[in-house]
Amino acid sequence: MRREEPLVLVTVFDTQGSTYSKAGARMLIDQNGDFQGMLSGGCLEGDLAVRAQIVIESGSPQMVTYDLSQDDELWGLGIGCDGLMRMFLQPLMHKSGYQPFAALADILRGHSMAVATTVIESTSPAAPSGATVIRDDKGVQVFGMSDDCVEALAAAVPAVAEQESSSVSQVQIGDERLMVLNALVEPPPRLLVLGAGLDAEPVVRFASELGWRCTVADHRQAYIDNGDFGDADRALCMPADDLTATLDLSKFEFAIVMSHHLVSDRSYLQQLAATDIAYVGLLGPANRRKRLLAELQQAGTDLGDRLHGPAGLDIGGRGPAAIALSIIAEMQLSIRG
Repeated sequence: MRREEPLVLVTVFDTQGSTYSKAGARMLIDQNGDFQGMLSGGCLEGDLAVRAQIVIESGSPQMVTYDLSQDDELWGLGIGCDGLMRMFLQPLMHKSGYQPFAALADILRGHSMAVATTVIESTSPAAPSGATVIRDDKGVQVFGMSDDCVEALAAAVPAVAEQESSSVSQVQIGDERLMVLNALVEPPPRLLVLGAGLDAEPVVRFASELGWRCTVADHRQAYIDNGDFGDADRALCMPADDLTATLDLSKFEFAIVMSHHLVSDRSYLQQLAATDIAYVGLLGPANRRKRLLAELQQAGTDLGDRLHGPAGLDIGGRGPAAIALSIIAEMQLSIRG
């Protein structure tokens, strides 16, 4: 049952020094103080919950600054982070369709990046605090802002998608002044796990903890039926040779080949070689990798430096969990080059 209760969207719009989150990070708080997401490692969420209740009751957004270098005197938390965080709290109501968060959530469930421009502070009634413009490859969505302001902001704010970071800008529109957050909205990475053995389960769990979207595939029905893949978006049984015909491989950023079945692994790698997936991992010892690569090269297939095998960073440890951790860590590292 949908509760249709009011929520508060909390967005970090400025930071200085050492902070748990950076500009563009977000979390949701409901009217009971329960929250999804975390912006400070749990240090400030209690105070944010209290402020969220005020925002819900007033229906008006609020800004708050936490100077953590002064936390012993101001907050009594003893954090010692020596950083400053500025956050924006805006109400989300059922009657307005929980916008603009509903539009942001749709982007996070999709495949394409977007840029969200949110008015943090304003003297303009045509672009009040909380007004938001979202741009992606499908077009522009506007919430609470006049068309004239939308055009002025498009010309004034920096190209965040090009600089790959969120930023705050001061914008002059006629006689009015606005402070806006220009933030990237990036869907979480998608991971394709090819092989549904017991060692695939912790890979999916660790990836899910990071918010990644996972699809698991295996040619053995018993592996799919008996595996613990509740955190995966999908767990599919299919012949290895049907991978390309069954899934749109262009939607994945990562793939890990771990069926422990030589013929299937060779088929997976051959199909992955024809994609743009940036990270292709292969489980197993170096000699097995050399054999597979030699066979693929004879067939005219080359994965180049996209192939990581044996997959995973050398972090030590044994067993499925440690191996899974090393694989996910290597994938995470590859995101930032």
